[in-house]
Amino acid sequence: MHLTVLDSPSEWSRFAEASIERRMLLALGDRLGTRLRPRPLMLPDGSRVEVEGIDDAGRVLVQLVGNQGTYKPAYRNKVMADMFKLLWLRDSVPTAERTVLLVTELIVQALGGWVARAAADLGIEIHVFDGATAVPLRHRT
Repeated sequence: MHLTVLDSPSEWSRFAEASIERRMLLALGDRLGTRLRPRPLMLPDGSRVEVEGIDDAGRVLVQLVGNQGTYKPAYRNKVMADMFKLLWLRDSVPTAERTVLLVTELIVQALGGWVARAAADLGIEIHVFDGATAVPLRHRT
């Protein structure tokens, strides 16, 4: 199944100017050297799904887990759901070459044990947003 990348009704979709999601995409775009914006995608049956970040060429697909505050075990489910979505999108968007899961510092707890290893083995890059920059998980000190 192939998804078609659509034009977004607005550049930032539902991400408000001061939102953490917008700041996360800007930081990751700086890190990767490309412009990332949320975009809707259309399935062959006409239904839609949104990718939280995609570059203009459709090569980089990004999902965000921007939770803040107190860690909740349910965040691990969000991480795994977004990893699953990225795998599906990578196989469904013909131009996709790279998948990135961008998480906040809080969410790093959800990547313990086998989760980060599974992401790496499946070709999903994980980056961590510290409030200002995005750094690959494997490069954190």
